[in-house]
Amino acid sequence: MSFNENAQLDTSQVESGGGGGFGRGGGGNFPGGIQIGGGIGGLILLVLMLIFGGGSILGGDSDGGSAGGLPSQELEPQQVGAAGQVQQSEFSQCKTGADANRDDVCLIIATVNSANDYWSKTLPKYQMNYEMAKTVIYEGQVQSGCGTASAQVGPFYCPLDSRVYVDASFFQELESKFGASGGPLAKEYVIAHEYGHHIQNLLGLLNRAQQDPQGPNSGAVRVELMADCLAGTWVKHATETTDADGTPLLQPITQQDIEDALSAAAAVGDDRIQEKVQGRVTPENWTHGSAEARMSWFNQGYETGDINQCNTFGVDRVS
Repeated sequence: MSFNENAQLDTSQVESGGGGGFGRGGGGNFPGGIQIGGGIGGLILLVLMLIFGGGSILGGDSDGGSAGGLPSQELEPQQVGAAGQVQQSEFSQCKTGADANRDDVCLIIATVNSANDYWSKTLPKYQMNYEMAKTVIYEGQVQSGCGTASAQVGPFYCPLDSRVYVDASFFQELESKFGASGGPLAKEYVIAHEYGHHIQNLLGLLNRAQQDPQGPNSGAVRVELMADCLAGTWVKHATETTDADGTPLLQPITQQDIEDALSAAAAVGDDRIQEKVQGRVTPENWTHGSAEARMSWFNQGYETGDINQCNTFGVDRVS
């Protein structure tokens, strides 16, 4: 989806960090063995550090029966030094939707604005509060609350500091190495997927991945496919999101937009990536789901627009 050219971007919802060049490898653990909370790439190992309970929608764990067991405030990241400090001047080129249509960094900011607006309006409809998640845009390497990460791990969400981390060069990799479309919704889907992990964190669901970390119908795969579905619900309602002045952020969705998003979802399917990397498909090692399953659950969210239809733990098989 393209952004409305006169929509105003809010750069306070992002931070800058890192440096040292671009690149992306096979993914996996951070240096030192620290593992991330959730990522878009099929080879990135999921999860594993959960601290919040709460929420009973989507089949989530409840906190003493309460639907509102969320943290009272956003966690601050671990001491990260200059690489994690807010440097708004680095985003001075990102002021409007027109900027987002021509610059990938600005596209990230605009998508973050839309995702935060969508979820802040949506969760209260399900008797839940929304805690805004910031996104850290970095190059090469960054210090997160989950440890030091490089561009090799791809975009990811860290539950320990409630932040999404994105190296904008991943969009080039997604197209050139993974075969996804270069359309705007292919890129926006990546950000929306990571915000799906933030919602899972708030609802007390993200920890289910660590309980059953591999296999075509494992907890890890169910967590990832749910994030795809939640991204689909955002797409359904994205044109309803607005900037601070009430101006719609996004233009009407087209069939080409949906095809672009599906191409990105399929490109990071475990089977597609395994075939490229190792020349064979081993479902017993899946952590994110097949290309078909990722497209199917994205469509489920997009067609229904209802987050309760994203309960991947409520069905026998997901892949």
